Amino acid sequence: MRVATLDDLVAASAAERRFALIVFEAFALAALVLAGAGIYGVLAGSVAERTREIGVRSALGASRGSILALVARQGMMLIGLGVAIGLGGAVAASQAVAAMLFGVSRLDPVTYVGVVALLAVVSVIACGVPAWRAVRVDPASTLRAE
Repeated sequence: MRVATLDDLVAASAAERRFALIVFEAFALAALVLAGAGIYGVLAGSVAERTREIGVRSALGASRGSILALVARQGMMLIGLGVAIGLGGAVAASQAVAAMLFGVSRLDPVTYVGVVALLAVVSVIACGVPAWRAVRVDPASTLRAE
């Protein structure tokens, strides 16, 4: 016969769920970092390919704000598409994790809004660096390059 305290029994029953949630957190953090790096990589590549176009636009009188908006708009379209697909996948997959949720419904709007807000912050930072590089393109050196 085994003797255990109530605290030991509660800890043992919660250990499996706690481990699963820690694994989910680790994967979520890795996904967030990969999403930010991916957005940055795509936009940095796009800015590098379009350096001549950006230089011509700047030489023809485009303001820094319009160039910034051009790059940011491209990034935000990618982000919007990714968020829409991700929300659909999250709603579909939420049934699988519903057993691990306590006091929160599987379609909790506060959670979804919080996650989208976090992704938006990371995405704006990831879009900002290539957009700032695009704004700093020197039109004279770009036009002389070819």
